[in-house]
Amino acid sequence: MKIAITGGTGLIGQAVTKELISRDHHVLILTRNKENKKSKYGITYVEWLKDGTYPEKELEGIDGLINLAGENLNSGRWTADKKKEILQSRIVATREVVRIIEQLKKKPDVLVNGSAVGFYGTSFTQTFTEKETTPGNDFLADVVAKWENEALKAAPTVRVVCARFGLVLSVEDGALKKMLPPFRLGAGGKLGTGEQWMSWIHISDVARALAHSLTTPSLQGPVNITAPHPQMMKHFGQQLAAVLNRPFWAPVPSSLLKFILGDMSILILEGQRVLPAKLEQHDFRFQFPHLQDALTDLIKK
Repeated sequence: MKIAITGGTGLIGQAVTKELISRDHHVLILTRNKENKKSKYGITYVEWLKDGTYPEKELEGIDGLINLAGENLNSGRWTADKKKEILQSRIVATREVVRIIEQLKKKPDVLVNGSAVGFYGTSFTQTFTEKETTPGNDFLADVVAKWENEALKAAPTVRVVCARFGLVLSVEDGALKKMLPPFRLGAGGKLGTGEQWMSWIHISDVARALAHSLTTPSLQGPVNITAPHPQMMKHFGQQLAAVLNRPFWAPVPSSLLKFILGDMSILILEGQRVLPAKLEQHDFRFQFPHLQDALTDLIKK
């Protein structure tokens, strides 16, 4: 198959590109600047979101499109301008993706659009599956709901999957990478109350779940990209410390994290217990359903 990917140079984009190439698919990565990027086996770069570029001319004949474009949530304090960029970057990119699909003579079979479990809002007590149709009432829930609504505008002509990512575990980037240094120094401990849920998933299973979404015609709408066994933060930290053979003792107060991070502290101090009901119903098999196995694989490598 020929699969186009936006956000292909990010953490998830790189992982799914590698996965698709391993399955003998050809990947076309949409980028704002391809001057320093050379096409190679299995990968072709296509410019987009620049004046004078018409990526649809190079995307004719694609079988699917994965849209992962958007400002990184972890790339700075959430000022008013930052929040605007987080939302607008996703809306602008997704509208362009829908426009490209409309322009193609032969429509792709599927659009897999990035999303997040932030759709559900935060809760210490509820369990969420894709049956929940009402978004939460915080900033991230609002962003995700608007993001998905833009993607679903392609639904009359293509199958649309909204991939609601949980906490993606990788030593290359993201939350786990930031947690490793203090834990390795023996200074790891619970963040905030420790009772907040972490709906995690191994980066390898993320890539495999996206590939599964491309090739499973009955899979559509919101799909939770999370492992089947979420953990409270205190248990997550305990297992991380155990894998590293380090103590787990130094708690970080919620008030300090809120002072340092501002509104972005919601990513650490609050969470939601999310289950991958649709993936399991559609015969997806996790390589790493349990946290200790996932952490061991990532860290020992």
